[in-house]
Amino acid sequence: MTCLTTLLPTTLRPRYNKTIMAVVVEMHNTGDRANRSEIVASIEHALCQEPGDWRVSIVGSRASDDWEMKVEGPRGFERMYTLTGSSGEHQPDAIRSVLAKLLFGKPKHL
Repeated sequence: MTCLTTLLPTTLRPRYNKTIMAVVVEMHNTGDRANRSEIVASIEHALCQEPGDWRVSIVGSRASDDWEMKVEGPRGFERMYTLTGSSGEHQPDAIRSVLAKLLFGKPKHL
């Protein structure tokens, strides 16, 4: 199984893999450019081994320190969670931990 975070043209896809999974991560109004690439990489790594296509969007609030995270996956999987900055939930490790709880219902090392 191969995980691609951006879809490649057919000519560039590996021919030996029959299944290509996609992980799409969107971040808007988070104001935290320094951690953005680390957050995206952490989410991609966490979901890359999970079957199906995944979409994670994180949208920051202009009125508060909260970010809304929405996770969508195969078979109608959909979860939402509010990441609170004052609780340290804007850090890549914290987001990865929350993602594990949303996926598996308990902490799991991703």
